[in-house]
Parts: sequence; structure tokens; C-alpha cells
Amino acid sequence: MSNLAVKLQQQRQEQHKHMPEQQQTVVITRRPTITVGEKVLIVAFLSVLLFAAVQIVSNSVTVYQSNIAIQKIEAQIQDQQKINSDLTVQVKELSTYERIMAEAKKQGLNLNPDNVKNVKVVNE
Repeated sequence: MSNLAVKLQQQRQEQHKHMPEQQQTVVITRRPTITVGEKVLIVAFLSVLLFAAVQIVSNSVTVYQSNIAIQKIEAQIQDQQKINSDLTVQVKELSTYERIMAEAKKQGLNLNPDNVKNVKVVNE
């Protein structure tokens, strides 16, 4: 650089040194925060959502418990039906005429053909 250019540059630097520095103003733009009304709406929505979730879980538990109770009752019904069918078979076995006659003879009863009436038996 030439001397003239160097002198001009030095003069500018000195002028800047002697001048009071200007402060730059920075404008900060703030994003608006959530308003009170919006907060109330959010809290209300979350409350309704929480209530609905609790109701769904509660209903699911109730249905589950009811299903367990139904299964237990159905198992009891099946057991009782098995017992009833076994008893029905036992009644049929014990109701045969041969067995009844054998029991009667054991207890000392005799069959007198003159005292027997002819009755038509209807099987159920």
C-alpha cells in the first residue's frame, strides 16, 4: 500500500477511537405465552381424558371379574350335570326288576302270583 492509503486508514482508526461508541439496541421479540383461557382449556381436556381412561380401565376390570365368575359358575354347572347323569344311570341300574326281587327275597318277602295285579308300566 502506498503511504497515502496507510495514512488514511490510520486516520479513520483514530477517528473511531475518539468517537463515543454507540450502543446498539437489540429488539427481542417474545413469542406470546399460553393465555389463561388456553391453560384452563388444556387442563379441562386433560381432566376429561384422564377420567375417560380411568372409566375404561374400571369397566375392563369389572368385565374381567364378571367373566371369571361366569366361568366358575359354568364349571359348577358342568360338575352338577355330571353328578346328575351319574345318579340317573345309578337309578336305572337300581330300578331293575331283578334287583328289586333279589332285595325283597333278602328281606324275607315272597312273590305270591295270586296277589299281583297286571298293571301296564309306562317308562318315563
